[in-house]
Amino acid sequence: MSVSHSVNYRRAQYMKSAPTLAQCPKDSGAEVAFAGRSNAGKSSAINRLTENGKMAKTSKTPGRTQLINFFSVDAADAMRIVDLPGYGFAKVPIKVKQEWERNLEYYLQHRQSLRGLVLLMDIRHPLTEFDTTMLTWAHAAGMPVRILLTKTDKLKRGPAQAALLQVRKALQPYGGLVSAQLFSAPRGDGLDELREQLDIWLTTRFEDEELDADIDPEV
Repeated sequence: MSVSHSVNYRRAQYMKSAPTLAQCPKDSGAEVAFAGRSNAGKSSAINRLTENGKMAKTSKTPGRTQLINFFSVDAADAMRIVDLPGYGFAKVPIKVKQEWERNLEYYLQHRQSLRGLVLLMDIRHPLTEFDTTMLTWAHAAGMPVRILLTKTDKLKRGPAQAALLQVRKALQPYGGLVSAQLFSAPRGDGLDELREQLDIWLTTRFEDEELDADIDPEV
C-alpha cells in the first residue's frame, strides 16, 4: 500500500524521558525505535533526521544515558520517534545491564505501538554479538528492522558497498523483515531512503484504519 503523505520530521518535539517501561507514554498510535551500540552514531542520525542538532543528546561516557527518550512528530503525539539507550554499557554494573536487556527485549516484543526498529551499526564494525541479539529479539516479535550502516563517510565508495553487500548476505536467514542501507549523518547520505521507510511504518496503519472507518458495517 502506498503512503499518501509523508511525515515532517523537522517538526519533531521532545515528549518525555522514561527511566522504566512503566513510565513510557500510552501504548497507542505509532512509533519507531532507534537502537545501537553506544558509539554507532544513533544520536547523530536522529539529529540529522529531524534537522535539529540538539534533539538527541549525546553522552561522552558510553552507557551513561539509560533513559528511553520519546519525540513526537505530529501535533497529537500519535506518531513518535523513540531513542533507546545505547547498548554495550561498558561502564555499567552487570546487574544493571542485565535488567535493561530484559526491559529492551520486553519492549521490542510487547509494545503494540512499535511499528519498526532502526538498528544502527558502525559500518566498520557491523553485526556485533549484541546486534545479533537485537535482531533475534525483533525477529521473534515479527518486528521489521532497517539497519543503518553508519559513518560511511569514513570509507571510500567501493569498500562501503562491499560492506553493505556482506551485511545483506548475512541477513538472509531473517527474510524480508530485515533490510540494510548505507548512512552518513554528516553528509546526509541515505537520509531520503530512511525517511521513506519511516513514513511507511508510521502512517500505513493509520491509513488502513481510516479505510476501515469508511466501511459501513451494515453493508
